[in-house]
Amino acid sequence: MSKVKIDGKLEPPSLQILEAELERTKYRSRFIKTLRNTVFTLITVAAAAVLVATIWMPVLQIYGNSMTPLLNDGEIVLSLKTSNIKKGEVIAFYYNNKILIKRVIGNAGDWIDINEKGDVYVNGSLLDEPYASEKALGDSNIEYPYQVPEGKVFVMGDHRSVSVDSRNTSVGCVAQEQIVGKLMLKFWPTKNIEKIS
Repeated sequence: MSKVKIDGKLEPPSLQILEAELERTKYRSRFIKTLRNTVFTLITVAAAAVLVATIWMPVLQIYGNSMTPLLNDGEIVLSLKTSNIKKGEVIAFYYNNKILIKRVIGNAGDWIDINEKGDVYVNGSLLDEPYASEKALGDSNIEYPYQVPEGKVFVMGDHRSVSVDSRNTSVGCVAQEQIVGKLMLKFWPTKNIEKIS
């Protein structure tokens, strides 16, 4: 520590000045350590969140209206990566470098039949579809009854008149390796938070 001027003379610093300088140095050291730990913690949490969102729980934004009224354009949903997909669940899957969202109607081996009014039959039984906003045959160019190929699922949008899905060969049935995950939760906008079923 350098000398200080007191009454025009250079004198060694007093004990109070030394203690104040020591306290300032300790505070600065604690501040830098706390700042470094905080930044490290934030980076770790962000990396973990990105890893979880990419590997186990992808976050997706809805585009279009093929799943109205359940899902609307602009809403953000959380999905869960799983290979255990059941009929009636809503899934996200890759199609032509895009991610589409549709409802599983039939599994491998099931027979699907849709009449002109849009009534859907799976293995000869009429499907109860309270989620469908309107029934319609829609954009369909496959021959009914249609058997779902092995290792695939038959999907349809809830808004049947506008949805392009497994009823059209351009999309077709969805293979297991195309599936991103099943949708679990709608969380944005926050006023519409709800479990997806």
